[in-house]
Amino acid sequence: MKNELAINFRPLLTFCRFVFTIRINVTIKESAKMKKFLLIAAIMAILPLTAKAIWFWNYDEDAEQPEVKVWGNRHSQSFYAVKREMLNKIYYDHRETLYCGADFTRDKKIIRPRGFALPDLRNVEFDVYDITPEELQKKAERMEWEHIVPAQNFGKTFPEWFAGKEACVSKKGKKFKGRACAEQESEEFRYMYTDMYNLYPAIGAVNYLRANYNFTQFTKPIKPTFGSCGGMVIYKNKVEPRNAVKGLIARTYLYMQYTYPRYRISENMASLLNVWNKQFPVTPWECERAYRIEKVQGNANEIVKPLCIRAGMYGDRSSRK
Repeated sequence: MKNELAINFRPLLTFCRFVFTIRINVTIKESAKMKKFLLIAAIMAILPLTAKAIWFWNYDEDAEQPEVKVWGNRHSQSFYAVKREMLNKIYYDHRETLYCGADFTRDKKIIRPRGFALPDLRNVEFDVYDITPEELQKKAERMEWEHIVPAQNFGKTFPEWFAGKEACVSKKGKKFKGRACAEQESEEFRYMYTDMYNLYPAIGAVNYLRANYNFTQFTKPIKPTFGSCGGMVIYKNKVEPRNAVKGLIARTYLYMQYTYPRYRISENMASLLNVWNKQFPVTPWECERAYRIEKVQGNANEIVKPLCIRAGMYGDRSSRK
């Protein structure tokens, strides 16, 4: 392999002859200034060739090459089908919601934790929601699948979402955009939207009130929004989840960014997520969940899997020590 990677030093030799010719003709008065110019020019010419030479002599064709990053979900574009698979193939023996740790039945009925309570919708934090207390109460009785990274966060990078498309017209002839248009017209959006790694079970009312708010770490104590729901707080269009799930939430965001290049996390958000990722390590269930999803969806979670392998918590439970 090395014989095929020849380095062409001819440009460097030509440059050296040029420098030598100029040097002879430089007057004593101009020599100091010219020396500085020649030194800078020589460094700029030599550096690329030096770097190439170092790479050449250290290249090992038998060494393991870095793994090429692969795309994410290519398993299903149907949100309906994926929800059924999540329930029957991933959460069949771990029916517990994300934010509150509430149990739910096979038919998605919520078993409310003791002390769970819904917020007063008349509160200034929630008066923007277009829902009645009775409707919210009904949502609190059902489990829904929550996108940790809200669909809007990555959806707004699609032209179908923010501008619509010619084909996005209702039966009444009205143009539409947003999620409906992106889901109808963009295959890439559908794959991102149905990625299992980004889906978690949640109490319907909690999922609804979380909306598309980003996560944060509040600097002062704030009354929990849902009573005994692990201290979860929704305040000023921001959400702080319970400590037990901060790590997996962070790693879900990092996975989506790593896997889908069009989605980027803001610098401030990334700083917080990296802190949570280190502060709250992977758990046995997080690793088991990732392992099951890999078997069903086909792609590994390259953020979670290496951490689980390092902790000895990845693979069939029967094979773990």
